[in-house]
Amino acid sequence: MTNHRGYGRNTVGNSADSDHELEQGSDETMEMPLFPLNVVLFPGMFLPLHIFEPRYREMVEHCVETKSPFGVALIRDGQEVGDAATPCDIGTAARIAKVQRMPDGRMNISTVGTQRFRIESVDYSRSYAVAQVRHYPIVNAATRSAGELMQRVRPKVYAYMEMLEKATQQKLNLNRQLPQDPKMLAFMVAIALQVNNEDKQALLELPGIPDMLAREQRLLSREIMFIQHMLDTQSEIQTMNMGPTGYIFPN
Repeated sequence: MTNHRGYGRNTVGNSADSDHELEQGSDETMEMPLFPLNVVLFPGMFLPLHIFEPRYREMVEHCVETKSPFGVALIRDGQEVGDAATPCDIGTAARIAKVQRMPDGRMNISTVGTQRFRIESVDYSRSYAVAQVRHYPIVNAATRSAGELMQRVRPKVYAYMEMLEKATQQKLNLNRQLPQDPKMLAFMVAIALQVNNEDKQALLELPGIPDMLAREQRLLSREIMFIQHMLDTQSEIQTMNMGPTGYIFPN
C-alpha cells in the first residue's frame, strides 16, 4: 500500500460513535485489525491510504462490514509490503470515512485517527495481523500546567509557520487561528510538525497534554533554528557567488 502521507487536516476531529470504538476509561482489551505503517497517526489526523495488498483489502472489507476501526502503528522493524512487520506498542485507531473501489480490487480509503491504544499482543495467524489493544487515555488536558504551556507554544507555532513559508517561498494553506484548547493545540502541532517519525512517535507515546506541549515547545525551537540556519547558509552562498555587479559569476 502506498500514498499514505496525507496529513492535510490539522485540527482534531470528532470520531463517530461505534460499538467497536475503544471505550474511554475502560481497562479492558479489545481485538483490533492492525495496519503497521511507516507513518505516525494522531487522533484527529486525516490519513488517505491506497490499498492494494489482498490481506489489507480483506481487512478493509471486514472493517467496513462490521463498522469497526483498524489500528495504525508505526513500524519498528520490517517493511510495509511483504512479511509481517513489528509495530511500536502505541498506536491510534483509524475510522474509515470513505472507500473508493477500483475494478481490479484496489481501494482508495479516507480515514481519521480517533483514539490512542497500547498493543498487548499480536496474532499473526490470519492473513493480516490482529492485536489485542487497550485504550491509552490522554491525561491532564484541562490542568493549569496545560494552559500555561499552551500559551508558550502558540507564538512558537506562528514563528514556525512563518519560517516554513520563507523556506518554501510560498504561502502555506495553514489555519492561522490556533485552537484555544490545550489538547486540540497539542495534536494540531503534532500533526503539522515536519519532523521524523521517531520524534512523532515519541510525541504520540507521551501520557499527558502538558508532556506533549513541553516536548513540542522544544521541537519547534529546534526546527525554527534549523530552518533559520539553512536560510542564512543559502544567503551566504548566494552572496559569495555574486560579483560587484550583482550577477552570479559562472564557474
